[in-house]
Amino acid sequence: MSRTESKIIALRPAAADNGDAAGQTVSLYQKQQKIYPRAVHGWFAAWRWALVWLTQLVFYGLPWLQWNGRQAVLFDLAARRFYIFGLVLYPQDFIYLTALLVICAYALFLFTAVGGRLWCGYACPQTVYTEIYMWVERKIEGDRSARMRLDQGPWTFQKLWRKTAKQVAWVAIGLWTGFTFVGYFTPIKTLGAEALTLGLGPWEWFWILFYGLATYGNAGYLREQVCKYMCPYARFQSAMFDRDTMIITYDATRGEPRGSRPRKANPKQLGLGHCIDCSLCVQVCPTGIDIRNGLQYECIGCAACIDVCNGVMDKMNYPRGLIRYSTQNGMSHGWTRAQMFKRVLRPRVLVYTAILAFIGAAFVGSLVLRSPFKVDVIRDRGALARIVEDGYVENVYRLQIMNALEQPERYRIGVSGLEGLRLASESQVEVEPAASRWVVVRVQLPPQHAEPLRGHTHPIEFRIDRLPQGGQTEHRVLERSTFLVPR
Repeated sequence: MSRTESKIIALRPAAADNGDAAGQTVSLYQKQQKIYPRAVHGWFAAWRWALVWLTQLVFYGLPWLQWNGRQAVLFDLAARRFYIFGLVLYPQDFIYLTALLVICAYALFLFTAVGGRLWCGYACPQTVYTEIYMWVERKIEGDRSARMRLDQGPWTFQKLWRKTAKQVAWVAIGLWTGFTFVGYFTPIKTLGAEALTLGLGPWEWFWILFYGLATYGNAGYLREQVCKYMCPYARFQSAMFDRDTMIITYDATRGEPRGSRPRKANPKQLGLGHCIDCSLCVQVCPTGIDIRNGLQYECIGCAACIDVCNGVMDKMNYPRGLIRYSTQNGMSHGWTRAQMFKRVLRPRVLVYTAILAFIGAAFVGSLVLRSPFKVDVIRDRGALARIVEDGYVENVYRLQIMNALEQPERYRIGVSGLEGLRLASESQVEVEPAASRWVVVRVQLPPQHAEPLRGHTHPIEFRIDRLPQGGQTEHRVLERSTFLVPR
């Protein structure tokens, strides 16, 4: 065959299995199957609800807590003041937020390396609000089987009022959550008075509705889809897991082969394991997985399957722990709980702990040693340098003194850096509690000292001292600037 020739292969449609010449169309998309989690009671469920109560008491209660005649926690964006109990922070203190986020990240790494997805299963806002919304759903529509019958049945008056009542309750919780969220940025009492008269500002309306809608949608409808598809933590958690991480596991050695049997039957005589294949562990799972298939990224570690399985084991008079918190090494080697706990202090955990302790100590130390006031120095750009009476060279500066204490403070201003440099304006100022004040400062240099320095810019240093009051320790802030001597 020559190089210019090519082999042609004819393509003919294959006959379908049913003899039809036309092929069968297969959809690449599948409708998301709704999950109906079953209610569960037990030791871990009680812990989960304890954290629901704790987190929501903190979230909903903090804005109403008063401290020194103001809201205890308030991020006043308009005034650029952030109040956290006795702390008054300014935008210049943004580094503390960065440090706090780093601490939270390393704490998450540490807890994940030790105990898996404990955060997801017990304290994550998505889990917490999903628990609240599902509790409302169960109270109005009933447990799993009742909800399934209601959804599959025709529209009746009973179905209509139950669905309507659920939606009203869900919307109310979402709006109250959005209102509370905005209450951290606008004084919540003021916000409440504005809400009653519908006098809220546009941004307040936006964030209340936006945060309320996000809570309503995520906890009411998206639920497990947020954990499975939207949350990045589920994707990179495997990088923090190892064979000594405490995770929820199914004891296949003890449970298999699974199968149903009478309560009084001896499983050994039937050739069965302890798993009776009741599928309750699947029915209570909020993400709809079967834990008997092994570790899966969808598992959020809520331990609902442990509680329900322990209840089944009690009814069958079998030992508890067919599904339990364990490690992969513990399962494969048959270790006791004490043996698994000995592996907690492994190199990865020690490194995370050391880094977290160092950053935490630095964070606390920085807050404790933090200066009670801050100063910014800005040159007056309208008049960089000028010659005033008696030949003095004068530069004008604007000093912003920010009082981080909730009491009035007096400050003394000084300047140094050049021989003969003096302050030609008021040297003492008073700043109101948790406020800032701009002070115009005129700095002068005598002509005999200015003559050899003409045509150059020279470094100087402002010294701001907090004057002692009531036995307080004096603090000093030094800020550098430059002094221009014209030609």
